[in-house]
Amino acid sequence: MIQPVGSKRFTDLKRIASEIFSAGIKAVDPEICVRRHLRLDAGVLQIGNSSFPLDQIKRLYLIGFGKASAAMARPVEALLGDRIDGGLIVTKYGHGVPLKHCRVMEAGHPVPDENGVKATDALLDLLASANHNDLILCMISGGGSALTPAPVKGVDLTDKQEMTRLLLSCGANIHEINTIRKHLSHIKGGQLCRKANGASLVSLILSDVIGDDLDIIASGTTAPDISTFHDCLTILSRYSLLETAPDSVLRHMSEGCKGQVDETLKPGASEFDRVENHIVGGISDALNAAAKKACLLHFTPIILSSSIQGEAREVARVLSSIAREVRRFGRPVSPPGCLLSGGETTVTLSANGKGGRNMELALAAGIELADVPRTLLLSAGTDGTDGPTDAAGAFSGDSTVIRANALNLSVHQHLAQHNSYPFFQQLSDLLVTGPTRTNVMDLQIILIDK
Repeated sequence: MIQPVGSKRFTDLKRIASEIFSAGIKAVDPEICVRRHLRLDAGVLQIGNSSFPLDQIKRLYLIGFGKASAAMARPVEALLGDRIDGGLIVTKYGHGVPLKHCRVMEAGHPVPDENGVKATDALLDLLASANHNDLILCMISGGGSALTPAPVKGVDLTDKQEMTRLLLSCGANIHEINTIRKHLSHIKGGQLCRKANGASLVSLILSDVIGDDLDIIASGTTAPDISTFHDCLTILSRYSLLETAPDSVLRHMSEGCKGQVDETLKPGASEFDRVENHIVGGISDALNAAAKKACLLHFTPIILSSSIQGEAREVARVLSSIAREVRRFGRPVSPPGCLLSGGETTVTLSANGKGGRNMELALAAGIELADVPRTLLLSAGTDGTDGPTDAAGAFSGDSTVIRANALNLSVHQHLAQHNSYPFFQQLSDLLVTGPTRTNVMDLQIILIDK
């Protein structure tokens, strides 16, 4: 009988998984992603297939919002330098980088805060001077929704904060959460384009959503929105939030359904006539790089999916069953194998433990992998944070339950309490990277050793 992986080999597998994860992160470095989509040739700025002669542009603005936006702005500054007439970047606390031509403001995430309101107001003040002769370059990444709160009339920041907390704890996915966010904002759902005053607006976007949907990333600030107020009420009903949502939110949604307040901007609106949106990177880039690194480390990789979603502990069960298939039957790959997946799971909170969706997935996988010898899983956020913690995620495997029992830690109790962070902290199995300044959802790596 094959015994659980020993402590030394488990440590080796943690190192290998960390190297594979790091390779994935490097592939979605914001500066690299932006640089390969920009070129300046003989005074003409090339963005994708579009050309912008700088001598025909009166003023050039550089703005951005999201966890990776400051890093995204750096190569733009390096390319355009003093040609930038004004700039402002809004990013998460601890995610800023020094910039020469842009003001960097940090704000709260995932729950918006007062600094986010001030930063959004400053952003709109900057754009107020833009006109038809100008070009606005906009760097967008995940996190932009929370970082740029612009509450609609009648809904204050406190109500938006409470609505955000309810959505984050009920199990709603990012598409559903951002549908609500768009309809509580006067800049999301394409509405920032109204503030451009006819200027050309080009957004470079690092995707953190399944399917790279432009209307969902950072709540589609510069993209047409196909969702409606009716969709919002359907979502609130689906998660039984009609009784607990703030009255101001319900009133605004109801008025929207009656046509008493404006909808978000829809496809075909004239505000998009001079707007371009370019995806510069996403989870597929990270998965491909991770697969190449796994090969170099002598593990045969299989990319299972770039669109993993669902309740974290259910996803853990599915991924673990595939690892079990590899161990027992050598399919879809023979050991040593590396199963890779990416996406964004959810957690429906029933207790107030400390953790995040990646750590919860890893904790559930620790239970499932107890009978899959010589196996390790790493689930981690590519932004370097998982929930309201300092960890990106956690490692688990066939020895997790055994080692926890030796420390009198109940795996099942910690999972029931959503208390994954202190569990893995005591096992020294947290992955702590610090801010990566990129953000393309989460990455799962399963190693099945030979």
